[in-house]
Amino acid sequence: MSTPVHDDPLSRERAHLAASRAALRGMREDVESLDITDVTANWVNAAVLENQIEERIKALADLSDTPLFFGRLDYLHAPGAEDAEGAEGERFYIGRRHVHDADGDPMVIDWRAPVSQPFYRASKKDPMDVGLRRRFGYTGGDLTAYEDEHLSDPAEAEATSKLLQQEIERPRVGPMRDIVATIQPEQDEIVRAGLAGSVCVQGGPGTGKTAVGLHRVAYLLYAHRERLARTGTLVIGPNRSFLHYIEQVLPALGELTVRQATVDDLVAHVEVRGADDAAAAVIKGDARMAEVLRRALYAHVTPPTEGIVVVRGSRRWRVAVYELEEIVRELLDRDIRYGAAREALPQRIAHAVLVQMERAGEAPDDRVQNAVARNAAVKAAVKAIWPQVDPARLVLRLLTDADFLAEHSEGVLTEDERKAILWARPARSVKSARWSPADAVLVDEATDLIERTHSLGHVVLDEAQDLSPMQYRAVGRRCTTGSATVLGDLAQGTTPWATRSWEEALAHLGKGEAVIEELTAGFRVPTDVISYASRLLPHIAPGLTPVASIRENPGFFEIRPAADGTADAVAACRELLDREGSVGLIAADARVPELAEALGAAGIGFVGPGEETTRATRLTLVPASLAKGLEYDYVVLDEPQAVVDGEPDERTGLRRLYVCLTRAVSGLLVTHATALPPQLQAPVPA
Repeated sequence: MSTPVHDDPLSRERAHLAASRAALRGMREDVESLDITDVTANWVNAAVLENQIEERIKALADLSDTPLFFGRLDYLHAPGAEDAEGAEGERFYIGRRHVHDADGDPMVIDWRAPVSQPFYRASKKDPMDVGLRRRFGYTGGDLTAYEDEHLSDPAEAEATSKLLQQEIERPRVGPMRDIVATIQPEQDEIVRAGLAGSVCVQGGPGTGKTAVGLHRVAYLLYAHRERLARTGTLVIGPNRSFLHYIEQVLPALGELTVRQATVDDLVAHVEVRGADDAAAAVIKGDARMAEVLRRALYAHVTPPTEGIVVVRGSRRWRVAVYELEEIVRELLDRDIRYGAAREALPQRIAHAVLVQMERAGEAPDDRVQNAVARNAAVKAAVKAIWPQVDPARLVLRLLTDADFLAEHSEGVLTEDERKAILWARPARSVKSARWSPADAVLVDEATDLIERTHSLGHVVLDEAQDLSPMQYRAVGRRCTTGSATVLGDLAQGTTPWATRSWEEALAHLGKGEAVIEELTAGFRVPTDVISYASRLLPHIAPGLTPVASIRENPGFFEIRPAADGTADAVAACRELLDREGSVGLIAADARVPELAEALGAAGIGFVGPGEETTRATRLTLVPASLAKGLEYDYVVLDEPQAVVDGEPDERTGLRRLYVCLTRAVSGLLVTHATALPPQLQAPVPA
C-alpha cells in the first residue's frame, strides 16, 4: 500500500497513520468475513473456532483515542544484513500491535518484535544500527508532533526527549494505562527476559514495576503464545480495587486471555467469614504450618495389623501383613501426594496377588489386576490403612482440637503459639465455621498435600511484599512447572508478616533461583514528593536505595497546617479539582466516614477506590489501607499521624504512610491539624 506524498514530515506521518488505520480496519473485516460453515467436522469444533474468531476481532479493535503507533526506526542497513554490501536500510513504525496492508507488507510493527527492541535500548553509545529514532506526540488519537534523534550522528548531542517527558507526566483519569511508548532500557531488559527464568523486581514508588510486570506478560504471550495458550497465565494483585485499576492495560495491548485474581480468590475452598488478630495471623502464615499440616495428614495412615485374603472363584490368595507393611512404607518413602498414594495402594496390593497367581501357573492380565484392586477385602484394607481425608476437616480439627494440634506441632510450635491459633469456639461443621483468610490458605496447603495443584505457564505476583510465607507457597503451587514475575517494594510492606527479604520470599515461592532486579529511577512521583517521603526510609527499610525522580517537572508539593482538619481537607480537594487530572483524598480508614459526609455537605462528588472516575467526577476518597498500587494526578493526604496511628505498630504505620505519600503523579498537598510524625519533621539521617 503506497502512502500519498505530502510536503511536510508531519503531514506524511499523519497520512501513514490514516493508511495504517485503514489497513487495520481491513484486517478486521477479513476476519469478520470468514465463513466456517464447511470447515469444521462437528459443532464443538465450530464453537471453538467461532470463539477464536471473536477473540481475534476484539484484538484487532482500533481504539480511537489510543495511538496506533508511537515511534519510528530508520535502520542504516536492513536488519540482519549489516555486513551485506549495499544493503539498504529499512523504516519501521513501532506500535501496540502488528498491522499489515492488503499485500501483507507491514505498516506497523508490534513493539514486542525483535526489530522494535532498539526503540527502547538504542543510544548514542550503542545505536544498534539505527540512524534515526522518531517519537510521536498525540492529542487524543490525533498525531500532533514528532521528535527526532539522530543516533548515528556524532555531532548531535544526546538530549532528554520532551515528548517522552510529556507522555510520562500526562494527566491520569480513569484506570491505569500502558507505558509501551515510554519503556526505559532497564525496564525493557526485564520485560524481555526469557520465559524459563523467574524475575523479582524490587521497585520503589513510581518506578513502573507494575507496568513492567504487565508488559512482561504481554511480551511472553507474543514470544511464546502457543505454549502459554496451553499452560495459561495469571496476574495476582492485592485486592479487587487494584485489579480493576490495572485491568485495561493488557487488553489495550491486544491481550485478552490473561486471568486476574487475588490470593484470596486462589484459595477460596471455604467461605471466609471471620478474621484473626495479628498474632494468630502471623503464626498461621508461618511456613512452619506446612510441616504441622503434613504431620496431621499422614497421621491418618495406619500400619496394617493383619493380612488380606482375596477370594477369586475357588482360589484364595493371601497378602501377608509384612508385605502390606512394605507396600505402605514404599509409598510413604516415594513422597508423592497423599491422594495419589491412596489411589496407588490397591493397585500395589493387587500386583502382589498377581505375582502369586503367576507363580501358581496362571496368566492374569491387567483386567484381573483391576478386578483384584476393586475386591471388597482390598477396598476395606485401603480404607483402614490409608483413609480419605477432607482438607477443610483436617484444618478444622487442628484449629479446634487442642490435643490433636499439640500432637502434630510438637517441636514446631510453642505452647503459646498453639493457644494463639486455637479457636475459642469449636465449629459444628466446615460450613458453619468462621474461617479467616489465613485459615483458607491452610486449607489450600492441605488440599495440595492431598492432590497436586494445577500449575500455570507464568504468574505475575504484584505487591508481593505483603504476603505471608504460606501465601507465597500458595502462589508458588500455581507455577511449579512455570515461571514467575514477582513485583514489590520492601518499604511498602504493611502487614504484620511483611516480607523481610526477597531471598526469603523467593525460597517460600519455590523460585530461589530467580534473578532480583532493582528499579530506582522514578517516572511517576515528582522530585519534591519522593524526597519528602524518602525521609521515612531509614526508619522502615534502611537498606533500600531511595527512588530518584527523573521528571523535569518538580511537581506541586505543600504541607498545610489546618485549624479544622476535615474542613481544610475538603477545601484542598476543591482547590485541586480546579486543575486538570484526577484527585485522590487519602485518609486513615477511621476518618473516611467523616470526610465522606463533609464532601457530601460541600456538594463535591466522589467515588471509591476501584470505581470509575469521569471528567465530571474526578475525586476518589481512598482509605489508607486501599491506597497501595493506585495513583492520582493530585493527592490530598489528610492527617498523616492518624494514618500511622491506624496501624498496630509504629513501623507498620510509617510504611502505610510512605505508601500514601507516594500516590501523587503531579502534586501532593498534606493537611494536618495534629502534629506531623517526628520522622517527617527531622531531616534524613546521614
